[in-house]
Formats: sequence, C-alpha cells, structure tokens
Amino acid sequence: MRTEDCTTLLWESWTLGIEAWAVIGLRMSVLATGDRRAQAEATRMVAEKIDAAAQLQWRALTGRLGADPLAGARQSIAHYRRAIRKNRRRLARRS
Repeated sequence: MRTEDCTTLLWESWTLGIEAWAVIGLRMSVLATGDRRAQAEATRMVAEKIDAAAQLQWRALTGRLGADPLAGARQSIAHYRRAIRKNRRRLARRS
C-alpha cells in the first residue's frame, strides 16, 4: 500500500468521525427531551445501526467491497458516510 493511499484513508476515516460527531450532537438534542419523539429517535437509531452493519456485512460476503483491503476500507467508509449524511440532513431539518 502506498503512503498516499494510507494518508487518504486516514483522512477519510477522520472526516467520517467528525461527521458522525455532528450527528451525535444533533441526535442528543432530540434525545434529551425524553418525549415520544425522543423514544422514536432512539428506536430508529438502533434499527439503523443494525441495518447498516448487516448491509455492510452482506456486501463483504458477496465481494462487493472490492478486491483488496484498501478498496474494502474505502467502500466501508463510503457506506457509513451515506448513512451519516442522510441522518445529518434529516436531523438538521427537524432542529
């Protein structure tokens, strides 16, 4: 693996973490209310996490993550980034 590939993968991972923390912040403002919307968000959050993990596992088992470790890592990051961005847009609209 080239140094550039490792650096790019590191950057993609780091930015994914930052995006995830933004969603956590948005989600915490909903969960902190403790009302029915908070319960619905908590239920949705758990279901989404299980679904995202199952989908990624299926992609890995069917060879759709790529032929080498770098491609697999990038595809995994892209998979979770799509879910995180979708949640960020949804939660930002509701805030």
